[in-house]
Amino acid sequence: MSLLPELRYPSVTEIVSSARALAAHRPGLCSLRQVGSSRAGRPLQLLSVGHAARSVLVVAGAHANEPTGGSTLLSLAERVLRDRELRADTSWHFLLCADPDGASLHVTPAPRTLLDYHLGFFRPAGPEQPEWSPSVLPPDRLPPETRALTRVIDELRPYLQVTLHGTDLGGSWVQLTKDIPGLAEPFAKSAAELNIPVETGASDAAGWPASGPGVHVMPAPGSDLAYPSMPDDARHSTWYHAHRYGGLTAVVEVPMWASDLVDDPAPHPAPAAAMRRLARRLLQDAIQVESVLAEVLPRLPGPDGPLLRAAKWALELVPGLAGDWARTPPADSTMAYVGSVDAFGRRLPLRAAAMLLRVLQEADDRAAPPLERLVASWSEAFAERFRARWVPLEHQVEHQSRTVVAAARHARDRAA
Repeated sequence: MSLLPELRYPSVTEIVSSARALAAHRPGLCSLRQVGSSRAGRPLQLLSVGHAARSVLVVAGAHANEPTGGSTLLSLAERVLRDRELRADTSWHFLLCADPDGASLHVTPAPRTLLDYHLGFFRPAGPEQPEWSPSVLPPDRLPPETRALTRVIDELRPYLQVTLHGTDLGGSWVQLTKDIPGLAEPFAKSAAELNIPVETGASDAAGWPASGPGVHVMPAPGSDLAYPSMPDDARHSTWYHAHRYGGLTAVVEVPMWASDLVDDPAPHPAPAAAMRRLARRLLQDAIQVESVLAEVLPRLPGPDGPLLRAAKWALELVPGLAGDWARTPPADSTMAYVGSVDAFGRRLPLRAAAMLLRVLQEADDRAAPPLERLVASWSEAFAERFRARWVPLEHQVEHQSRTVVAAARHARDRAA
């Protein structure tokens, strides 16, 4: 039985329905249970396959704007059921969506363009993101989604946690909290077979050591950060919670639209000058959004909703980040890295503008039409600059699934 809706991203309701059907179809091997509730009372569901003591935990939906993970999770569940070897000494557990409230606000079931994607865009402010909240909030203020996720980790004690992430435009890469020797080869082979570029200089992993192209290992706690102004530190996220049981976390990123500009390992001719130029553009773009925000705020009813909180959060990151880019030596000097930073610099104000636009459209505010034109212009420029090409959903899912299976096999060998 196939659980994947064709050519589009399934909703959380569809993912849960598919998981429930799978558990009913194979009750001897599968179970589905609620492990918590969101802030709005939506259930957090865990699908389990197999009964071995050793476990792998796979998390989807940690970021609402990264929809591939839900499809990948269903594909992986089917794969584990078909392949006895995968479940011979490992039970697999799938958190269907870590942030169902966020997923209800991000609307891109089948985006045709980057503009389509951004017109339905939502990504919560950092303190409201389940995996990231421990890096910016004290323990007594963590959201219920975070507490549910850490309880699952405490219960399962996985030797590997995999969290399924993605990017709108760029390439594929992996972030590891500990190295998994041997992972780089199958990861690169899968990407090449599916024509997905490997993001060798991912700005998300700036300054991290690499165990192979696109496979980055997080620095130890206490190491200097490439972007010291950023308020969230991955080393304080839920990714590290598995370490207390001897496990590790792999973050597997896949792009919706690919760009071959992010996998060029050639040296950039003037990386420091390029970083300063990108910092200036980031500030200038953010100022355009901030001017709209300043104009409309007196007209908007309070209190701020999640879209407006998220837009403000994104804009608040800009001055410090631009300062990091302009004043510190580049963490990497390759064309790939500068390209990744270029994409990040376009992405941040565009996302803020897109979320503010949704607020203004709901309020029927007169500033919405010109802001929509700005979002359209930036989306088009982003796609054109990076020569964006759509990655078929089945390729996104297959590459992410292959990488998860390879990570599980190599991490098992590492832990043995």
